[in-house]
Amino acid sequence: MIIETTMKLLVFILLYAVVANAWLPDDHGLFDKRGRLSKPHSTYSRKIRGVNLGSLFVVEPWMIPKEWANMGCEGTNSEFDCVKALGQRKANKAFQDHWNNWFTEKDMDKMVSFGLNTLRIPLGFWLSESLVHADEYFPQGALPVLERVCDWAAERGFYVILEMHGAPGAQTAWQAFTGKWVEEPGFYNASEYARAYKFLGWLTKLIHTKRSFRTVGMIGVINEPNWDEPSILDEFYPNAYSKIRSVESSLRVKKNDALHIQYMDSKWGAGNPNRNLTNTYHTAYDNHRYLKSDTTVVVSQEGYLSASCNDNLIVPGETPLIVGEWSLGPKTSEEHSPEFQVADDANKGFYIKWWAAQVLAYEKGLGWTFWSWKTELNNDYRWSYLEAVEAGVIKMNPDKAYTIGAC
Repeated sequence: MIIETTMKLLVFILLYAVVANAWLPDDHGLFDKRGRLSKPHSTYSRKIRGVNLGSLFVVEPWMIPKEWANMGCEGTNSEFDCVKALGQRKANKAFQDHWNNWFTEKDMDKMVSFGLNTLRIPLGFWLSESLVHADEYFPQGALPVLERVCDWAAERGFYVILEMHGAPGAQTAWQAFTGKWVEEPGFYNASEYARAYKFLGWLTKLIHTKRSFRTVGMIGVINEPNWDEPSILDEFYPNAYSKIRSVESSLRVKKNDALHIQYMDSKWGAGNPNRNLTNTYHTAYDNHRYLKSDTTVVVSQEGYLSASCNDNLIVPGETPLIVGEWSLGPKTSEEHSPEFQVADDANKGFYIKWWAAQVLAYEKGLGWTFWSWKTELNNDYRWSYLEAVEAGVIKMNPDKAYTIGAC
């Protein structure tokens, strides 16, 4: 009996020895503890500077058309549609190959050499396979891959943000980033909210009990909800907060180690995220700044530079703010015009300055994560951090943004 009790105590101690300390990077000097490839950039290195792993666990076919076709998914609009078309077994094999090959440890090493320090990883609720209904179609087997990626990040001193990119029922119509291409979003009701709470609670427990998640410090509760859904502010946001904190309480997580819970901020457009929160301890905020979609910005090189140089997204009471998505993409109808085309190094000087101007703007807050790490857009670097660095548009040392004279 004594031996059995001792063993249980030992298991308990070992379990909580690997609990991830939820924090902002500078709280624990994380960015001072980089991997062997690190080249610290001293002046501004304590800002979050990262990339999204877009189309790794939630594929958007427009980003990676060749990969999508190679997976056998050509002609389908979303992961749901592809899995339904291929059948579960064949789809699982196709997605496993994608997860294993699209993003590797070599990518992580390149990120380190580029002076980056943060990963934002979009996830679908279907990562927790027990939440998937019998009439739903999603790939299976991604969790071990996510653990591997997070472990690679931790080994290199990267901060990690995990966020629910694809919600149960899909939160937005006609968007592959939800995981299911729908005419009407099905997320905004009590039963789908309940599944989302379960997912967020499950993810919270993983983060605090699995060593591979040791540098995950933040959960984004929902990506880009519809702007006209009051229940997001009235119901989903406060209940998501309560669910995450309840799980942490059951795990006896110390207050200072609680996860930061991230919401879309007021300036993004879906309302004041704090409106119905009774507690904002360790909350964080997200803004997706795509000037291509901002109708108040003059569509010209001068207009974009002026907008970025004068941007200030900070809202009182909504800090820390991370600009979780941004790119170098101009208005879609103008992206191949003489003023914005990128073929043959055209307009390279403008894009260098626009990159720098956006870095300066978003580092008025806690920092940024670019959308995305890599794409397959025929050498169009405007949505690929990797290709933009290789093209000489984004500088390997992000501190260079402060010396270019963009503003």
